[in-house]
Amino acid sequence: MLRGLKILLILVAATIAVTPLSRSTVERVYSRGIYAAIQPSLTTASNASRVAWFDVALLVAGAVMLALVIARLRGRHGWIVTFATLAFDIMALAAVLYLWFLVAWGLNYQREPLRSQLDFQESRITQTALRDLAVRAVAFLNQHYEESHGRGWADYEATSDSLVPAFGQAQRQLGMQWTAAAGRPKRSIVDLYFRRASVDGMTDPFFLETLTNQSLLPFERPFVVAHEWSHLAGYADESEANFVAWLICMRADVPEQYSAWLSLYGTIVNALAPADRAEVSQALEQGPRDDLRTIADRVRRQVSPLTSRGGYAVYDKFLKANRVQAGIRSYNEVIRLLVGTRFTEDGAPVLSTPAQ
Repeated sequence: MLRGLKILLILVAATIAVTPLSRSTVERVYSRGIYAAIQPSLTTASNASRVAWFDVALLVAGAVMLALVIARLRGRHGWIVTFATLAFDIMALAAVLYLWFLVAWGLNYQREPLRSQLDFQESRITQTALRDLAVRAVAFLNQHYEESHGRGWADYEATSDSLVPAFGQAQRQLGMQWTAAAGRPKRSIVDLYFRRASVDGMTDPFFLETLTNQSLLPFERPFVVAHEWSHLAGYADESEANFVAWLICMRADVPEQYSAWLSLYGTIVNALAPADRAEVSQALEQGPRDDLRTIADRVRRQVSPLTSRGGYAVYDKFLKANRVQAGIRSYNEVIRLLVGTRFTEDGAPVLSTPAQ
């Protein structure tokens, strides 16, 4: 019976992996239904512990794998049977984890794109509009550098507290009919990997936690936390998460807004034509320029090029396997959302139609 269950799990997982699902159905049934019911309770429960549940699960999975290997190697069978049985066990365990991933969070990759819910038009994306966005970013950074630093930068816990009201407001302005719970920023046992691979944070897709790179500079933290919370709100696509994170920070105080503009500065400027890029970059004053240099120095000290390339290659394949065709390039598509979306005078995104 157990063998039959393992076969069933493997077949179900494999079938789902290769079968495209209807985005409208995923949006209606999963993202606004099942996931909306799961997320607030699961994140609230995991917030009660300083320890990352992801770490516990990782250790348990490792122990189970080790136990399987030992048990199979101790069996009185030939090498071929032993390794075939072990491979079968590993596939069954992988199927369980994959199905858990899909139900707990992963199906959000196959929901309808955010741009379909916004008043978004490709025709708005012009070099002039891009330049205006870059000028706006530079003006804010120049004007609010001293104020942002003068207030002092909070630790992770205080940063998340200051963003909670803004998180709720951003969700309402996006027409969400449910309220996602904010995640408590946690340290993980994979923090060393985060540093070496230049990973700023991660949303635990099994327990819906917020895991953060503990070496981030204080002015990097607000945007990173907001980005991971955007994932908790069901926006799995990286460009959409960046867009929602920007919305969150814009509804918070000046230091959080500064963090958002600083985090997106490089992406915005790199989208400009060379001549505009040079002119806009020269307008950036010494204060925010020093912040960008400090970030670059942190990354240079910590990152292992081999680990970083390997990590990004794996993540690129992971995104494409979950039908994000742009892969890691999807991070940069936030600019298209920022420029192509119409906003009200108070900065709220205009929706294409009322949320269903």
